[in-house]
Amino acid sequence: MKRRNMYMLGMVGIFMLLFSGNLLAQTEEQQELINDAKESKAAFIEQQPEMAGLFDKAEAYVIFPNVGKGAYILGGAAGNGVLFENGKVVGFAELRQVDIGLQIGGQAFRQAILFQTPSELAKFKKGDYKFSGDVSAVAIEKGKSKSVEFSNGRAIVTMPKAGAMVELSVGGQKFDYRAMK
Repeated sequence: MKRRNMYMLGMVGIFMLLFSGNLLAQTEEQQELINDAKESKAAFIEQQPEMAGLFDKAEAYVIFPNVGKGAYILGGAAGNGVLFENGKVVGFAELRQVDIGLQIGGQAFRQAILFQTPSELAKFKKGDYKFSGDVSAVAIEKGKSKSVEFSNGRAIVTMPKAGAMVELSVGGQKFDYRAMK
């Protein structure tokens, strides 16, 4: 009987160790993403100083610090992001993009979506948020000044990080959101 109890206690211990390790890894991964998002915010502001005011005025914003995109006629992109409200992390998001057209190459970029209104933020938080091909984003590039403005309750900015891409395509982005636990 003692042997069986010891066996059960050992199994519970192993299970708890494995389970807590996964939680730790997930937390470390999330913290790394949060740090990358904060660094990306600083990079947006460094390249386009007017962004500081937009981040301050926004109801909330989601930053995707590392979006990877590749294409050969059919293209796709993906990245993970962090949603901030009042400067605090409230959740995490996934970006997925599919497009088709004359395109070839690969690139990495940052993307931020700033929400101007509580209703637009609420739509995002419901999950399954989408942009179609007619949504325009301002691309922030070193040495090139472009004005960033809110349209339809949001402002979208991107900043290239690396790679080269030639494209004339149509597609859309889809976002999923999960609140921080």
